[in-house]
Amino acid sequence: MKYIVILGDGMADYPIPELDNKTPLQYAKKPNIDMLAKKGTVGLVKTIPDGIAPGSDAANLSVMGYNPKVYYTGRSPLEAVSMGIELSPTDIALRCNLVYLSEAEEEYSDKTMIDYSSDEISTAEAKILIEAVNNALKSESITFYPGISYRHCMVWSNGKTDLGCTPPHDILEKKIAQYLPKEESGLLLDMMIKSYNILKDHPVNLARKERGLRPANSIWLWGEGKKPALASFPEKYNKTGAMISAVDLLKGIGLCAGLESIDVEGATGNVHTNFIGKANAAIEAIDSGKDFVYVHVEAPDESGHRYEIDNKVKSIELIDSQVVGPILEAMKKYDEYKIMVLPDHPTPLSLRTHTAEPIPFIIYDSTNEIDSAASSYDEFEAKKSNIFIDEGYKLMDLFIKGFLD
Repeated sequence: MKYIVILGDGMADYPIPELDNKTPLQYAKKPNIDMLAKKGTVGLVKTIPDGIAPGSDAANLSVMGYNPKVYYTGRSPLEAVSMGIELSPTDIALRCNLVYLSEAEEEYSDKTMIDYSSDEISTAEAKILIEAVNNALKSESITFYPGISYRHCMVWSNGKTDLGCTPPHDILEKKIAQYLPKEESGLLLDMMIKSYNILKDHPVNLARKERGLRPANSIWLWGEGKKPALASFPEKYNKTGAMISAVDLLKGIGLCAGLESIDVEGATGNVHTNFIGKANAAIEAIDSGKDFVYVHVEAPDESGHRYEIDNKVKSIELIDSQVVGPILEAMKKYDEYKIMVLPDHPTPLSLRTHTAEPIPFIIYDSTNEIDSAASSYDEFEAKKSNIFIDEGYKLMDLFIKGFLD
């Protein structure tokens, strides 16, 4: 049996007037996914346990079969692992976004979060800016590491957790004062303020402004945690596997779980990503002998954060036509395979951030096609099924083993 998970990050949503009061999943044309829904098990699953913030970190741990209440230590350590950063047991890793804050205000705390990605700054430009920040702010206990686009990492040796940090995508168009780090020493806030003075007139940012792009004029620190110790996925499920994603978070989860992380050229994490390349990579992994592949597509989530209604619908349609479609065609050569399609959490366009509501899932088994009574795949058809998994980390047991432990 071959197993493929196709996860559209943040696909679930609320009905919105601009889409005839439908959700993006209801509105999008997705014949391949709808076919799977009609012939597979459709239901709802709660991927975010009570008391845990609705992030892609905890949600994807759940989908992968790991209880976030046991294994979740913070987002950034997972990203650090993907970046090849060695973390000691006492190191604290933090996500370091390059953000664009409003410029008119003199006081840093009076500024507004305009863009958490600085117009999705290029990796080459971002590397120069992070190196400038590291050269100015590095110490015996603090080091900054460049990553991809706006996503970077800071490691704090013998640092602290519970720092009162807030994800920047949660506070778009809001004054930042009440969302600044609350840690006692004031170290994080001091570095963020200093970073503004380092970056605001940096040649890279001046050149971006000349091209009509938003500058990356500050770092934003969040997602702190220590390196997690995940149980081996291959040992847990007796399946070899691979993770395919454009974002360090998912690559890190895969690596920590003992999966191969497969890079795809042109995979960007947005609606312009190489959808077909991800599908081909999944097919090649299965054909090369892998039992399990996890295909993560970030585009719906990014569109939700940015309030890009058309792009969220488009990303769902592209997942259907350029990921699900080719994979289904390729799997015809195998007698036995299962496909699971789902988001990790909702990212409602109206809120521009994640929420913790249960999300719809499909499990299709080529050896056991059923009449699910679902006419399509969306939030409301899933709710009609009366199938509900309250503990999301058990969904992987249902997918691979066919039953819940």
